[in-house]
Parts: sequence; structure tokens; C-alpha cells
Amino acid sequence: MKKFFIIFMLLMNNALANSGVITQEPSPIKDVRTLPTEYYLTIDEAPDSLLILPPPPAFNSLDFLRDKAIYDEGKSLRNTPRGEQAFKDGDATKESVMRNFSKAFGYPISKDGTPEIYTLLTTMKEDAGDLATRSAKKYYNRIRPFSFFKEATCRPGDEATLSTNGSYPSGHTAIGWASALILAEINPKRQNELFKRGMELGQSRVICGYHWQSDIDAARVMASAVVITLHNKPTFMAQLQKAKEEFNALPIAQKP
Repeated sequence: MKKFFIIFMLLMNNALANSGVITQEPSPIKDVRTLPTEYYLTIDEAPDSLLILPPPPAFNSLDFLRDKAIYDEGKSLRNTPRGEQAFKDGDATKESVMRNFSKAFGYPISKDGTPEIYTLLTTMKEDAGDLATRSAKKYYNRIRPFSFFKEATCRPGDEATLSTNGSYPSGHTAIGWASALILAEINPKRQNELFKRGMELGQSRVICGYHWQSDIDAARVMASAVVITLHNKPTFMAQLQKAKEEFNALPIAQKP
């Protein structure tokens, strides 16, 4: 009897495995609960892009004609110095984000030179780029311009990955605009330079062919929303204070 029971259980387990029942696992949580050095927020705390944003423009709308016109204009800039900058802006690694804003900030931002500012920006990076855009990206799964027109981007090596990821809203733009807002709070004397750089990062996504203009516009809304949300998070506020104190001790902060 015992032998029969063991055989029966083995057969049942095999049947369940083949049906996919016991091999399916819930999607891993990807927010501060599992990656505390990559996020400050949980997905439930982050502003919900699907709830907040309107749908992306329909292909037969005037707004889409605007998207196409700005895409065409951006494409014409690729073989210019502005296009070269857009290519560089396509790198969204942590170190690249620091480089992107160092000149506008007025001081090099790095892991070794400004560790508190670096920690602040790199930890909130995906609160803006991922959590604040995730629900709308997943729901609408909007096709990207380069896939729609079947044309190359300014960085062909990124196309395979990006083609499977929704276009609306732009995660890279959200990172750039949120970073600009936070850095301007740390160094308000350079706010105009920082805001300008944040705007450029978004427009670079259009020039490269990764995004429609409406993706960029929506991303700036979500970036602003997530920065406000972060200001209600004690862990973020504690790190922001450390970043401000670090900046105030730098030689640049002593200049009139």
C-alpha cells in the first residue's frame, strides 16, 4: 500500500509539472522590499501612471501627427553635434546619469567624490524610471517609433531590448527630469542649468528614435509626481539631508 501511494504521488507531481501548475511562480517583487539599494518606494507607494496619465495618442489623431512631425525633426538632427549628444545620452547607467549632470551641477558627481549625492540619485533612479512608469508601460505596451517605422535608431545595439518594452511613458526621461529636480534642490543656484539638462535628456530620446514626443511629455509628469511622493518618504528625506550637507561642505557651495 505504501509503495502504491509513493508511485501515485510521483505520477501526480509529474502530471502537475507537465501542466505547468507547480512550475509557475509569482513574479518577484521589484521595489524597495527586495532591492533597498535600488529603490526608496514600494510599487503601491509610487504614483500610478496608468491611473494618472491619459492614453497615448491614437494613430489617427492630431496628437499623433505632432508626434510624427517631432520624430521627423529629431531624426534630421542625428548627424549633427546635437545628435552626437543624443547618442551619449542614451546610456542610462548610474555612472552615465552622474556624468550627464555634473557640468550642469557645477561639480563632478561621483561615487567617490560625492558619495551622499551619488547614493541619493542612484537609489531613486528606478523609483522614477521604473515604478512611476511601470503600469502604463505594461498596459498600453505602445510601439516605439523605430519599430513603427521600421527604421534604425541612433544606437542600434539597444533596439532588441527596447522593442519589447512599452514606449509610453519614457523611463529614461523620467530619470532625467526627476534627477534634475532633486539636484536643483541641492544646488538651487544652478537650477536653470539643471532643468535645461533634464529637458535635453528627454528630447534626446526623440532624436534617437526611441520615443514619441508624447512619451516624453508624460514622463515629465510622472517624474514630477514621484519626486513629490519621495518627499513623504523618511528614508529619502534623510538621504537628501545628507546630500545637502555634503554639497554645502564643497568648495563650490562657498562661492557667491
